[in-house]
Amino acid sequence: MTPRPDDKSGDESPGVPFFHTWRGVYIFVFVVFVATVVALTVFSFVFA
Repeated sequence: MTPRPDDKSGDESPGVPFFHTWRGVYIFVFVVFVATVVALTVFSFVFA
């Protein structure tokens, strides 16, 4: 069964404030993860 051209099930909004696409949510989560890893690395050198 092929999807209809007007079927937008893959393009639905994530339903969270400040993000209009799922790609924005994924990028935000990745950036926060990287920032957390960097902060933990810096803190381990500073407080070691």
